[in-house]
Amino acid sequence: MHTTRMWIISVRTLCAIMLAVPFLTGCWDRLEIEERAVVLGVSIDKVNMETAEKEEDEISHLRGTIPTPEKGMVRVAVQIALPGRIPLGPGESGGGGGGSVGKTVWVIDVVGHSLDDAIMNLQQQVSSKLFFGHLRVIVISEAVARNGLENINDYFRRNSEVRRMAWMMVAKGQARKLMLAAPPLERVPTLYLMSTLDEGIRMGKFPKDYIGIFWSNVSKKGQEGFLPYVEIKKEENVEIKGLAYFVGDQMVGVTKPLEIAGYLGIKGINPAGYRVFVQLSNPEQTIMTTATHRRSKIKVQIKDGIPHFTIDMGIELNVEGKLSDEIQINNPEVLRMIEEKQTEDAVKSYSKLIKDSQEKGSDYFGFGEIVRAKKPRYWNKRIKTAEEWGKMYRNCTFDVKVTLKVRRIGMKGV
Repeated sequence: MHTTRMWIISVRTLCAIMLAVPFLTGCWDRLEIEERAVVLGVSIDKVNMETAEKEEDEISHLRGTIPTPEKGMVRVAVQIALPGRIPLGPGESGGGGGGSVGKTVWVIDVVGHSLDDAIMNLQQQVSSKLFFGHLRVIVISEAVARNGLENINDYFRRNSEVRRMAWMMVAKGQARKLMLAAPPLERVPTLYLMSTLDEGIRMGKFPKDYIGIFWSNVSKKGQEGFLPYVEIKKEENVEIKGLAYFVGDQMVGVTKPLEIAGYLGIKGINPAGYRVFVQLSNPEQTIMTTATHRRSKIKVQIKDGIPHFTIDMGIELNVEGKLSDEIQINNPEVLRMIEEKQTEDAVKSYSKLIKDSQEKGSDYFGFGEIVRAKKPRYWNKRIKTAEEWGKMYRNCTFDVKVTLKVRRIGMKGV
């Protein structure tokens, strides 16, 4: 009995020690923030071959020993936070936002054969270890996106520090300009880019499309990915120009800004935040409406061996204004004309948006995933792969139905 009791005590003591050991290790991998180069933003551009070869140092290879990549070399710029320079509140650094980029961040760029090679060349010029745990924005030029993002996606997906809530976007023109921009509304440029898209989601201007969602869509068999398409304007502000949509890892097209509303309507994403002009019988009889709520229901049938989709959408509207005093908005007949005319315009707009995506073979709406879910036997027999769905998607047929209802006309409708 005594031996058994001693054995139990020994086992309990050993278990207690084993449980306590992890709590005694402390911060064994501690690294002070001053010893890290915190990367807030990354831009990736194509670069002229002659310029790249002159700029690139012999860090990963000796000059002339490695062939030039088939898709060309890249210029990578990073925006690094300067310790102690980023203000934490409105009272610091004289209040107000904006100012020179150099006051809060440091932008440095290098060239490389690949993204990994460029980052290594960059680390050679920075004394602290590059840290991507606070990376918020990845900006890719349109030229790079049309070449394909395989190398870029692979590098960032393998990097465990990169958060899936970061934003990746395609820039019209040179992506590096967005790293150098200094918009007056924000002291840190990358935070301005991030907040532009985050606020776009909250205001119903853009769908939720963080980098993790993009990678998830790219990996699906029945859906392609899309990214925000942006352009820097003359006052260093950023405009969301549309959706840059892909086939696999290659960008194949871009929508217009207003067509973002079309995507949101087809997907039934709320809140609704776009305003449009509606012309009734002549140019003078033009009014502006805003969508306030959307709903969408998508059904699929197999007709003659081809998927046929029925999209039933319902949209609630407010009348925002009119361009002529002749229009009596509080007239029920006028309201009926508004609903009929905008319904007609909406059906044409949605149908065109879908047709454009079919011509490019890019199902960024995810209709293929509906087929996989609702018609699994058909999918497993006729399609099976993402490549085959891309071919089939071009031949799919659609029936778009829209129901619009004017809910409010404002405080004064005469």
